[in-house]
Amino acid sequence: MEHLTLLLGIVIITALVFDFTNGFHDTANAMATTISTGALKPKTAVAMSAVLNLVGAFLSVEVARTISGGIINEQGITTEVIFAALVGAILWNLLTWLLGLPSSSSHALFGGLIGATLMSVGSSGVNGEVVITKVLLPAVAAPVVAGFAALLATRLTYRIGRRTDEKATAKGYRAGQIASAGLVSLAHGTNDAQKTMGVITLALVTGHVIAPGSNPPLWVIVSAGTAIALGTYLGGWRIIRTMGKGLTELRPQQGFAAQTGAATVILASSHLGFSLSTTQVCSGAVMGAGVGRKGGVVRWSTATRMFVAWCLTLPAAALVGAGAEYLTGRGPWGVGAVAALLVVGSGVIWSLSRRTPVGQHSVTPDEPVASDGPAGVVTTAIAAVAPPPAGAVSDGLRATIPAPEPNRPATV
Repeated sequence: MEHLTLLLGIVIITALVFDFTNGFHDTANAMATTISTGALKPKTAVAMSAVLNLVGAFLSVEVARTISGGIINEQGITTEVIFAALVGAILWNLLTWLLGLPSSSSHALFGGLIGATLMSVGSSGVNGEVVITKVLLPAVAAPVVAGFAALLATRLTYRIGRRTDEKATAKGYRAGQIASAGLVSLAHGTNDAQKTMGVITLALVTGHVIAPGSNPPLWVIVSAGTAIALGTYLGGWRIIRTMGKGLTELRPQQGFAAQTGAATVILASSHLGFSLSTTQVCSGAVMGAGVGRKGGVVRWSTATRMFVAWCLTLPAAALVGAGAEYLTGRGPWGVGAVAALLVVGSGVIWSLSRRTPVGQHSVTPDEPVASDGPAGVVTTAIAAVAPPPAGAVSDGLRATIPAPEPNRPATV
């Protein structure tokens, strides 16, 4: 066993910085709908999410094992490769945060690892089968499954409560939404915090500090959980605004259905070791809940921007990771250059974000955002077969009854 080197220490710190950006980048996954429906105040929501993310980090290590010993072959991988991968992931996270796009922090990390590994040792360093089965396939299937689950749950919710007053039941649904949001936060901790654990464990293996195949040490679990919790508490308000107000107008029933469906998918994947994107799962659930209510409208222009970001995340982070690895392979000056590029790039993005700051007061619900335009083709097609919300049938019947003429009784 060797002691921690300076480079290994830098890599561990960089990994925790990525974990921190993962926290504020993905806060919207759990709390955007809770905030948008008024179930919780913004700062209360992110504080609750931060605590449960920390707790979730201690529940499992299956995803961490997938990363530390699954996607990348440990043999031949150096500490510089991991450092380059983290640089690619952090810069992509910050860029999409600046744009308010809920892209996948997980895929940014995977893309950085794959690109840096390909530049360093070639295709032999990447386990293609694991990438396909535990990254790419879940990336396609998970948001679809979560979306359909939320759609069906929304329809079922409205069908069960069709004879009740919506305003009277809203308080109960808000309470259920808080509980389901907590479950999503817990699930996020079990999935996303583990990714940083896996990276740090991989770095410790490459530095010969621990043996290959080892589980993350306790201090790694504690530090990763703390970093993602701190990032979550700061709140990624830009992305919260996009998911809570920019995709669709959600009511408490829909928020409860969306978060319950998302939490179920995330927890199941964590148990199976699938390192899926919690962002994609929660976004898919929000869209499913949006079209699950008759008359609900999804902003497909915003959704399209999200889809494009999802498709670009892996290759973009891979390109940055590969370029960073090319520089780190030149020697100590290359490592210093990459570190400088990371600091300068992060500073530029932060400066740009200050031109149009977004805070907790910018994400509270004020007026419907998604209802100011006509419904798209997809929304219309799906919503047309959805059961009407409570009271809609009687309202529609009244709308078809002609108004009585003066001094003449009305007839039905």
